[in-house]
Formats: sequence, structure tokens, C-alpha cells
Amino acid sequence: MLKKAVAEAIGTFALVLIGTGAAVWDSGNTGVLAVGLAFGLTLMAMAYSVGTVSGAHINPAVSLAMFINKRLDAKEFVVYVVSQLIGATAATMTLRFLLSASSMDTANLAANTLAEGLSSMGGFAIETILTFFFVLVILTVTGKNGNGNMAGITIGLTLTAMILMGGANSGASLNPARSFAPALFTGGAAMSQLWLYTFGPLLGGAIAAFVAKHILDTEN
Repeated sequence: MLKKAVAEAIGTFALVLIGTGAAVWDSGNTGVLAVGLAFGLTLMAMAYSVGTVSGAHINPAVSLAMFINKRLDAKEFVVYVVSQLIGATAATMTLRFLLSASSMDTANLAANTLAEGLSSMGGFAIETILTFFFVLVILTVTGKNGNGNMAGITIGLTLTAMILMGGANSGASLNPARSFAPALFTGGAAMSQLWLYTFGPLLGGAIAAFVAKHILDTEN
């Protein structure tokens, strides 16, 4: 279990550091495509590395879906989520240090906030729907009829596609751990909106688990 916990912490650390780093390192001028690729390619790399130990959930919404479909027990679920939150928090702390060491503004840590004009319910819907598709892909490609050899590539590119769709609106977090860490350090709107970046993805993951198991028959 310790190895799995460390693997999840490392994977989440890499995802959050590299993804959010790509979003802020050139003073916010990085395009959505570049950010999407940063997150997607990092997830792909983690799937083929630490994924051999823990499965590379690196996302509480994914772990919740795995728990619902009995791929994780309750103890494993708690350990995975705690490890993910620790990894994400360490990543944001590291990004903040690197920005400070480069004499750059540390106020922008790529925290998720809604685009101007987008309502809370609109943002909640985007996070729920995109997470549903993302987690559904994960469950199907890693399920009994999936192609494990292609899983990492498929999952990484799916995350990139979801960010391309929602990045300019909700920020396309799809991951409560990714949203939690920057909000913790920036506060303000990011903290007040954290609820939708937490419960939206969790709801999307739960619905994906139901659809995968009872409609698509992904489970053994």
C-alpha cells in the first residue's frame, strides 16, 4: 500500500506541477492547446511509469469511480485520495517557490476560476460532463474489454481534448486535487468556487462508474 501511495503522490505532483506550470510560466500567455498538451502528455507519462504500481489514478474522481466499481476497497480509496492531495499541494508549493526564485509573480498559480459571464451552475455542469467522459474513457480502456497497451495514450489524449473544450470556460480541472492545491494558496474566487471543482468532477466520476458497469459492462 505504501508503494501505491507514493506512486499516486508522485504522479499527482508531476501532473499539477507541469500542467499548472505550463499555464503560468510565460505570464499567462500560454495557449489552451499548450496547457492541454502539458496535462495530457504528463498524464500519459505517469500512466506508463507510476501507473505500473498504482494504476495512476492521480485524481480523486477517478479513484471514486474505481471504488464504486469495486476496483478499490474503502481503505485504498482513502489512501489514494490523501496521497493525491499531498502530491498536488507539494506541486503548488514547488511552483510557487520556482516562480519566486525566478522573480516572477507568485499570485498566479493557475487556480481554477470560472470565466467571466459563466454561472456557477454552468461551470458545475461543464466540470461534471467533461469529467464523466474522461472517467468513462479510463474505465472502458482499463476494463475487461479494453486495450491496456493503448490505455496511457488514450487517456492522456482524452484529457487534452477535454481541456481544449472547457479550458477557456471553467478551466477544465476535472480533478479535485488539481483545483484544491492552487486554491489553498491563492484563496479568493478560487477558494469560493472550489466546491464546484470538487463536487462536479466527483459527480461526473460517479455517473461514469454507473454507466461503465451497468450499461457498457466494463467490469469483471
